[in-house]
Amino acid sequence: MLGMAYVISSECISCGACEGECTVSAISEGDGQYVINAELCIDCGSCATVCPVEAPNPA
Repeated sequence: MLGMAYVISSECISCGACEGECTVSAISEGDGQYVINAELCIDCGSCATVCPVEAPNPA
């Protein structure tokens, strides 16, 4: 069973670390913070591993 997509909280500091780490290019720069496309996210957690402020979390 597939997990839920990750979401990026308001703690995001727009550093971009997560975008480069995403293997399926589900992360893009949004309005003031990065966002995750839930349809592309494979719930791998790579973004959460590199985030310095722990903004990405499972939905």
